[in-house]
Amino acid sequence: MSGRRRTPRRFPFRLGQRAEMARTVTEADIVAFAGLSGDYNPLHVNAEYAQKTRFGGRIAHGMLSGAFLSAVLGMHLPGPGAIFLSCQMRFLKPTRIGDTITAAAEVVRIREDKPILTLKVWCTNQHGETTVDGEAVCYYEPPAG
Repeated sequence: MSGRRRTPRRFPFRLGQRAEMARTVTEADIVAFAGLSGDYNPLHVNAEYAQKTRFGGRIAHGMLSGAFLSAVLGMHLPGPGAIFLSCQMRFLKPTRIGDTITAAAEVVRIREDKPILTLKVWCTNQHGETTVDGEAVCYYEPPAG
C-alpha cells in the first residue's frame, strides 16, 4: 500500500451548474425555528416589540435562510452525501412572514485532488431582491450503492 496514490473519482458536477428551491416563510416556520434554535429574539417572535424597530415589524431569523441554503446543498447540489466544510453568508435584506425565498447554489470551483466543491450561494425574495449572498464549501461523498 505504501507509495500508492489513490486516484480521485470523477465528480458528476461541472462549473456553472446550478440548483435552487423556493419556499414561502410562514408563522409556523418562525415559531418552529425559534423552538429548535432557542432564539426567541423579540424581533422574530413579538409583533409589538418588532413594530418599534427600524424593520417596522417581525422578521425571520437570518439563519432560517441559511437553513434553506443547507437544504439546497443537501438535497439538490451537490445533494445527498454533501457535508458542509464552511459557509460564509452576508445578510442583505430582511425576510418577513409571507415572503417567498428562493435559495440557490452554483458550482464555482471543483477540487481535482479531493471530493470538494465550492459554491456561490444566495437567496432572493419574490421581488427578485437578493436577501443573502455567500459561499459554501462542501465535501461530497455519494451514497453507497
